[in-house]
Amino acid sequence: MSSVQNKLTALIEPVVESLGCQLWGLEYLVQGRQATLRIYIEKAADSESSDDTKKESGVGLHDCEKVSRQVSSVLDVEDPISSHYTLEVSSPGMDRPLFLLAHYHSSVGEKVSIKLSRKFDDRKNFIGVIAGVEDDEVILRVEEEEYVLPIELIDKANIIPIF
Repeated sequence: MSSVQNKLTALIEPVVESLGCQLWGLEYLVQGRQATLRIYIEKAADSESSDDTKKESGVGLHDCEKVSRQVSSVLDVEDPISSHYTLEVSSPGMDRPLFLLAHYHSSVGEKVSIKLSRKFDDRKNFIGVIAGVEDDEVILRVEEEEYVLPIELIDKANIIPIF
């Protein structure tokens, strides 16, 4: 994670948690003059709700709106991003991105798409099943082979939903 992402996480995480949600992760993407700050949130595990069906359904539009307003206010005051950017807040969804080692631990047995920052065993893209996590490495089963991928090489990883 870059220093900008670390700084943004430190600013945003307490705001998200104060609203009864959990910060799943964030992406800060810059393409030319356009920048996007994408924040993924989930309902906090200990979040209280008067309606149990709301809790089971996960993050809703109302949650995203609340988080967006509050985070936007904090970012306006703290001004960690000097250029113009677009703020997006959403649920990680079924094809959720994996950011932390804990995400890989909880996704053992799931099919994933992984893109590396540089080649590993002569390739950068993998599709397989997470077989486990050891130390800072993700064990990925691709057909009959297993790859042990260092977490620092993983640029992007997403769950592949199975319908």
